[in-house]
Amino acid sequence: MIKRLLAGAAAIGAVGGLGFLYYAWYPPIEPVEPPDRSSFSAEQIERGRIVAAEGYCAECHTRTDMGGGPELAGDYKMETPFGAIYSSNITPDPETGIGNWSEEAFQRTMHLGVSRKGVHLIPAFPFDHFTKMTEQDVSDLYAYLMTRPAVHMTHRTNELPFPLSLRILQAGWKLLYFTPGVYKPDPRHDALWNRGAYLSEGNAHCGACHTPRDFMGAEKKSAPYDGAVVDNWIAPPLNEHNPTPTTWTEDELFQYLRYGVAPLHGPAGGPMSPVPHRFLSTVPEEDVHAIAHYFADVDHAAEREKHDKAALARAMEQSKIDLIGPTVDPDAKLYQGACAACHYNAAPSPVLGRPDLALNNALWLDEPTNLYQVILHGLTAEEGQSGVAMPSFYNALSDQDMARIAAYLRRTRTTLPPWTDLEKKAAAVRKTITTIPVNSSH
Repeated sequence: MIKRLLAGAAAIGAVGGLGFLYYAWYPPIEPVEPPDRSSFSAEQIERGRIVAAEGYCAECHTRTDMGGGPELAGDYKMETPFGAIYSSNITPDPETGIGNWSEEAFQRTMHLGVSRKGVHLIPAFPFDHFTKMTEQDVSDLYAYLMTRPAVHMTHRTNELPFPLSLRILQAGWKLLYFTPGVYKPDPRHDALWNRGAYLSEGNAHCGACHTPRDFMGAEKKSAPYDGAVVDNWIAPPLNEHNPTPTTWTEDELFQYLRYGVAPLHGPAGGPMSPVPHRFLSTVPEEDVHAIAHYFADVDHAAEREKHDKAALARAMEQSKIDLIGPTVDPDAKLYQGACAACHYNAAPSPVLGRPDLALNNALWLDEPTNLYQVILHGLTAEEGQSGVAMPSFYNALSDQDMARIAAYLRRTRTTLPPWTDLEKKAAAVRKTITTIPVNSSH
């Protein structure tokens, strides 16, 4: 009986193993001669440029460390809990890029996460979002990429430990977490909402940064857009759990995504800054409106907006108190000397370019990470609101100084419990900055 049970288990295991190998195996697709630019129309190339901008392709496929690298040539370093991963070259170089890829191979990569050679891609490449893209959009993107300058450049070797380095295991990850398929419009919503959902859930892959991940690195389907840590910044929630006292309305979202600054929420900084400034400022305005329309529904803006006037009034009142006169609070004095001159608002509503900190996301998050990042990095004139800069206080403020300012702002600008271990957390954020900002205040 025991022998029969063992034999049965072995047989089931063998069948299961063969089934997995069948599921995991993809044949290589034959290489082709790099297509001639004239084989694509100017209209298709322009459509592809828009698709590339809305997918932020250049952001993750252009090296930023080691002095930077050519656009789209890859070798961008992505830190993950499992080890560093380096992006691929997607220029039309036939040896180190995708120049000898047919459109069929490119479509398979975008929709199934499998390379031309039949190798499963690591989900740091968000094929779980790109699978929602239409064949036409992928075709247009192919046309655009194949008409970029070819760059002969390899990327560094991924630093995933064994056995995570075995690509066949990615097929197991897909079996658990990946559902291929083009986005299907939701009949309960209008065309604008569905366009926004298509872009946000597909090509723009917003959830890749704004949705928390589980221990296997997959987005938590139970917590879409609930916020996550990305590149040592906090990508805040985009749903009703966003803690700011004033609502991210459709108009605020549009202003932020198109121009990099929202009147009631301040500027885009850190990893988010390139999204409006490099990419969404260059695409059709109606697409940005669609994304804003979609997320205004996701965060239930219509239901929350009624509380905004009271929150705005409280923020303006506290801003006035800061500059009324002398104070015995040493933390308030430090804030007045370092910050209040630029962040002071006396009008009925915040002045654009002077974001009121009582309304800023950074003060309402569970951790002071983003506040510290902005204090240490500052904002250049190319970030946030165009032409308006904030100096870095990397040299001017110590970890203790930043902790005092953070504690003061949290207790006077929010109704939330105080942050803990502020000086320790300030030191931890400082350690993530490897190059002192050039706009650092002394």
